[in-house]
Amino acid sequence: MDRNTRAFVIIAAAVITLAGAYSWSMTHPGSPLAKALPRPDRSLASIASFFNLPSLFKSAPANTSVNPPVPLYRPVEQYEQSVVDAVKRVAPGVVSITISKNLAAQDCGTDALGGLPPELRRFFGNGVYVPCDGSAGGGLTEVGGGSGFIISADGLILTNKHVVSDGEATYTVFTSDGKKFDATVLARDPLQDLAVLKIKAGGLSVVTLGDSDSLELGQTAIAIGNALGEFRNTVGVGVISGLGRSITALGNNNASETIQGVIQTDAAINPGNSGGPLVNLRGEVIGVSVAVVQGAQNIGFALPINWAKHDIDTVSQGGQLKVAYVGVRYTMLTPDLAHRQDIEVNYGAFLAPDRNGPAVVKGSPADKAGLKEGDVILAIDDESLDGKDFSQEIAQKAIGKTVKFDVFRGGRTLKITLTLGERGG
Repeated sequence: MDRNTRAFVIIAAAVITLAGAYSWSMTHPGSPLAKALPRPDRSLASIASFFNLPSLFKSAPANTSVNPPVPLYRPVEQYEQSVVDAVKRVAPGVVSITISKNLAAQDCGTDALGGLPPELRRFFGNGVYVPCDGSAGGGLTEVGGGSGFIISADGLILTNKHVVSDGEATYTVFTSDGKKFDATVLARDPLQDLAVLKIKAGGLSVVTLGDSDSLELGQTAIAIGNALGEFRNTVGVGVISGLGRSITALGNNNASETIQGVIQTDAAINPGNSGGPLVNLRGEVIGVSVAVVQGAQNIGFALPINWAKHDIDTVSQGGQLKVAYVGVRYTMLTPDLAHRQDIEVNYGAFLAPDRNGPAVVKGSPADKAGLKEGDVILAIDDESLDGKDFSQEIAQKAIGKTVKFDVFRGGRTLKITLTLGERGG
């Protein structure tokens, strides 16, 4: 008889014997046998022990440990830490900008920003009114604020042009550590809402620029800036909620101005955030906060950082901003405008005159290349302008570069080549 068979026989005999013993003990509860038998509620191991069979039935030790508290879902912890790390990397390079003007006593009761065009005044709320209590007897008075970020260790700062558009104002920069510097406007981009300031400082913390062309809907966006001109280094977290958006603002002489290709985000962008960075989770600047829709819930816009790289490079190299020049006036076509103008194509730069002059400037690169009023520029160097802005694309080109336009004229598409000129900044 092998070992397994012997064990089975022993177990069977024990069970039969135990069953009989329990049956007898139930009718004789006070007997010595009844007291000696294991109770039915005991473990099988105690019963086996009664029969000297501990090696066959061995109970597992009771689990007396207490379950530890359930931690936060680890990806959530990792995400939060990524946001914190990104802010730590960028925040030292974010600055606040204050705008001050020398207000004369006769200006009391007037809006200090009344001379700004409507599309710029909207960034400063209901205006800044000079008091008539005798305090406006001269001297600098703070009339507004904005944000910016450091792009070189020796004091170059990028911001929005509308933040520093007033040539009569004085601008002061506050770094993240509270230091105060007088700022000089080095350049205002003639085509984009961008400007470069300079402060006399060294060893500054410089932000890292990312690639706005690689953005995707839904990725995290972090806005940092001087919210409402009062709360410095305010952080707002959201997502990229739109790409290639077109926004229209009221410009000078009540003419509308459309900016195409901007980034939409639900990260909080408030007045005062203008010029501040929009950042990804790697702590790279991917945009420049520029506008917010008044009365909407978390709809803000930023200029893609790639638009600014040409400005940064040219100012860093020569201290001046130089922009490529074509010499045309145009309107970016939409399907509705194309229908009203009876144009066969529904996208591109439609060359048309405005109150400032003709569609094609005489003697300009466009004039020399043969562009005409009514032409529609469809592509630049085989890159379609569908959903893009002509000026933004030209602004990224080098002065003196030869470019090729696809031009729709008279029912057919022409290839026109021109050499870009220089437009002063």
